[in-house]
This record gives sequence, structure tokens and C-alpha cells, in this order.
Amino acid sequence: MLEAKHLTKYYGSMRCVTDVSFRAERGGILGLLGPNGSGKSTTMRMVAGLLDPTRGNVLLDGQRISKDLVGYKSRLGYVPEEPYLYPYLSGIEYLLLVGSLRQLPEPKLAKRIDGMLEAFGLHGQRHSALGTYSKGMRQKILVIAALLHDPEVLIFDEPLAGLDPGFALVFRDLVDELARAGKVVLYSSHVLEVVEKLCMRVVILQRGRVVAYDSVDHLRDLMAAPSLESAFMELAEQRDSRQTAKDILDLARA
Repeated sequence: MLEAKHLTKYYGSMRCVTDVSFRAERGGILGLLGPNGSGKSTTMRMVAGLLDPTRGNVLLDGQRISKDLVGYKSRLGYVPEEPYLYPYLSGIEYLLLVGSLRQLPEPKLAKRIDGMLEAFGLHGQRHSALGTYSKGMRQKILVIAALLHDPEVLIFDEPLAGLDPGFALVFRDLVDELARAGKVVLYSSHVLEVVEKLCMRVVILQRGRVVAYDSVDHLRDLMAAPSLESAFMELAEQRDSRQTAKDILDLARA
């Protein structure tokens, strides 16, 4: 079980995240939602061990990750929101670098990379520089890199960015299969329809605070909303999206 306990983060005097707590269990997918500026990505980076919280802790199976951060990261697969890669490396060179850092045996690593590049439709471009890849291709490389060492915990921050609709469906099924295999999955996305289909529970952030932490079904019932998107708009955005769209159009015509 992966737990966030009272996570709080300050940047100087500015408080970005306040007292955020949740838990993601093995075999389940927890959705983390929030509008831009809600502290969602900051929370994800703290849970990934990339950012130290000002207060609070992240625990895996009851142990603080700060006690053995290297050990925790060896059990973690992380797909960040922005695909920062080495543009001068080829796809296969980058994955070989990641695999060697993960200390995977060379024969096993080569076999996994070859198979995953084929499955992700990138085998023909494996020797091309990452700088020539499209955003969707770079996103696929990040997903492969996160899966190479068969991690116990997977954190996906906006993983569908740039993916074509066909592969987005494959990825959605992949995330479901990872949960079925007993992994801990934390999933953040602006594509609320996918979150609704994948996640049993969601955490919704607004201005750095938790405004909802519940099952998708109960949240819909509680808000008397027809969909997770409707409940999200009421809880996090706190505005009428149709009226806002009309107001913007009126301003454009003024």
C-alpha cells in the first residue's frame, strides 16, 4: 500500500500543497484530479520521491520512503507530465541507459526492449534520435522506460498526452492489466472519461487541498451528478462550464 500522509509543500512563503492525505492499494487504481494550479503535479512529484515535502510523509507498506529513497525508487515506475529526454540519444540507447541504471541483466534487458519497442510500434524508429520523435512517440518511450524493471508501484502523470486514440485505448487496458497484476497505480489525467472507467477511487484537489476523496460511484451519487466530469466541475472548478463558454464568446464579440 502506498500512502500520502498530511503532505504539505511550501515554495518560500507560498504554500502549494496543504495537508494532502490518501492511500493507493495493491491491485487498485487511484485517480488524482485537479485543475491547473491545484498542486496535483507537485503532489505526484512528492509521492515519486522527486520532491521533499515541507511537512508530511510518503509511506510504502508502512515504511517512510525517505528512510531508503534509492530502494523505493527501484520499486517505482514513473511517467512524468513533461517528456524530458536526451534528444541526442536514440530510442534504444535511452532505454538501454535506463535499463543499466536499473541494473537489469543485459540479455534480459535487450529482449525486453526489443519486445516493447515492437509492441509500442516504435521498432522501426529505434535507432532514430529522440529529438526527431513526435510527442506521442516520446511519451511511449517514457512508458516503456517506466515498465522495464517490472515495478511494484506505478505513477502516471498525464500519460495520454500526445498519444493517438488507438494507442490511448491500448494504454488504458495496459493500466487495468497492471492493477490486475497486483501493482499499486496512481493515475492523474485531465481525460476524466478515462479516469471514470479506470479508477474505483479518486482524490480531487483544489488550491492545494483535498476537496473530495471517495469512490467514483459514491461521488457521483453524493453530488447527484450524471458523470465524474460533472462532479469534478462542481467540486474543483466551481463554475458553470456552459455559462463560462458563453461569456468567453460574448467577450470575443464585444
